[in-house]
Amino acid sequence: MRAYRADTAFDGEAVVPGGALVLVEGDRIVGVERGSAATPADCEVVHMPNATLLPGLVDAHVHLCADGGRQALDQLPELSPHDIDQIIDRSLRQQLTAGVTAVRDLGDHEWAVVERSRTADGRPTVVAAGPPITSIRGHCSSMGGAVAGADQLRRAVRERAERGADVVKVMASGGAMTPGTDIRSCQFTLDEVRLVVEEAHRLGLPVTAHAHGLPAVEQCLNAEVDGIEHCSCLTAEGFRPSPGLAERLAGAGTNVCPTLGRAPGVEPAPQVRAMMERQGVTWELLLDHVAGLQRAGVRLVGGSDAGISPPKPHGVLPEAVIDLAECGMDPTAALAAATSVSAAACGLAGRTGKLRPGLDADLLIVDGDATRDLTALRQVRMVVSRGRPVS
Repeated sequence: MRAYRADTAFDGEAVVPGGALVLVEGDRIVGVERGSAATPADCEVVHMPNATLLPGLVDAHVHLCADGGRQALDQLPELSPHDIDQIIDRSLRQQLTAGVTAVRDLGDHEWAVVERSRTADGRPTVVAAGPPITSIRGHCSSMGGAVAGADQLRRAVRERAERGADVVKVMASGGAMTPGTDIRSCQFTLDEVRLVVEEAHRLGLPVTAHAHGLPAVEQCLNAEVDGIEHCSCLTAEGFRPSPGLAERLAGAGTNVCPTLGRAPGVEPAPQVRAMMERQGVTWELLLDHVAGLQRAGVRLVGGSDAGISPPKPHGVLPEAVIDLAECGMDPTAALAAATSVSAAACGLAGRTGKLRPGLDADLLIVDGDATRDLTALRQVRMVVSRGRPVS
């Protein structure tokens, strides 16, 4: 048995007064005590003074096949399976180094992530969607998920269930990273998105939808998807949710992942910069938009879109948590968004995201008091993944 002790602790939902002592046996947490609690006999103790102990972070939106370069998504059709495997391994190592112990992959290339072992020692837990369902020549169609018509949509959902995907990802709008698609327009009809949701739910799978344009966000809400990625509500006038939309999202309990976070000092990808200039939007306006969702009570989930471009390297989730606080969230609420809330959105509530006996021993220890100053998340002192300290 091993124990981890820190003077400050956050259990995934709230601050633990006086810090915490977390007992780990094998790959599980077996006990959580106040920081002053006595350590059991014959138990190795790792004591981190002047540090914060919290659950490992959960990034609800990553692309493990993408290497964070300028051609991260465009190059995928030309890469060999061996090349993609190496990128996935490197991506997972980068996530762990940043304290991310679980990820949800929302778009791989030709099932590369779904077909790999996703619970191997020394890796984060992976929830995988496979290739995103998209329209012919639509956003990210090069990943292998392009379909047209009700029959193909239904077969696509069934294929994901048969191959062992954990979630269905559907591209409801175009995207900045795919030339020729319209980021403000819908890629499917409302009936088609409803078909995807109904078929997925019949097979026991949740559905999350990529949606930038306001019509696509409204369509996804009406189709009763489980989650919306980005949720930018873009119109010709910028980020403009329709009256009452945020309140409807909050009332429906829709998980909204605004995919904030970017590497400090790194310029946006050319495609993204061009899109923002065309739409007349800025990063500051995006934060204002997310702040409005937050004030309306929308359930915001920690996720970064890691891997798609240089500003979005794997392991950038701490910056997304910091951004959530910039949008008005209390620091502990922002931490929860990237731990317990994110774990629940990914279907991992019974495995990780909290300091609770019986859950995976996924731990993050950072310098300073992260419950007051979220920039402490940049100062990782130790990561434990399913009971194994990560070097």
